[in-house]
Order: sequence, then structure tokens, then C-alpha cells
Amino acid sequence: MKITEIWFDAEYLCGRDEEGREYRQSLLWYPKLRMANDEERGQYTFGLSGIHWRGLDEDISFESFGYEDAEPSAMQRFFLTHKEINVAEFARSMGMNPTLLRNYINGFKKPSEEREQEIMDHIHKLGREMVAA
Repeated sequence: MKITEIWFDAEYLCGRDEEGREYRQSLLWYPKLRMANDEERGQYTFGLSGIHWRGLDEDISFESFGYEDAEPSAMQRFFLTHKEINVAEFARSMGMNPTLLRNYINGFKKPSEEREQEIMDHIHKLGREMVAA
């Protein structure tokens, strides 16, 4: 697949391939693009295998537009939008390997449904503790 046109909306980077199919990816995956203004977002070039924003030091492959996980899961969304959470300490507090949790958050590995539910349950537990404090 080769993306030939891109645009942004409030939450997504959208693209159209040479056959007219449209795709979108959550900007949560790309914090530099998410925080960029319209002018910065507009300064990109198409390469052989992707799109490059030199001023933002950001690259996105054409291939990534076809990924199944263009939208972060609820667990990923929580950590991607709450950078103030110390992922290593969160993982340790639930007896999990911090590197594994980072891999789940960034989409490098996919947790089982049960494991993702454990993580969400721990998030809710901490939230209840904070409200009770």
C-alpha cells in the first residue's frame, strides 16, 4: 500500500491510498504530531516507504495505515493520555514486568483479554484508592 494523500482531524491522522481507500490512525500513537500545530503538520514529505516530518523528527510508514490496532485499546489510551503515570512503578505494584507493560502500551505486544482486564482492574483499583484518600 502507498498513501498518496493525508489530512488530520482532532483525533486522527487520515490517509488515502492510490486506490482511493481511506485509513486513519489515532494521533495518540504519535505524540509529536498530536502536539504539533497545523503548520508543523503540513511540513511533510512522502518517501518510498512512508511519510517524514523533518521538523518534528517523526516518520510513519505506509504499512502502519493497514495495522489492525490503529485505535488504541482502553488500557493503551489510559497510559498514552496520562504520561504522568510512572509505568515502571505501576507495573511493579501489580507484580508485572515493566518492560512487558511498556510493550503492551506501545503495541509491540498484545496482552490476552484476561491480562488486559487485570491491568484495567488495577487502574480502577488505584482510582478508587485515590478518591477515598
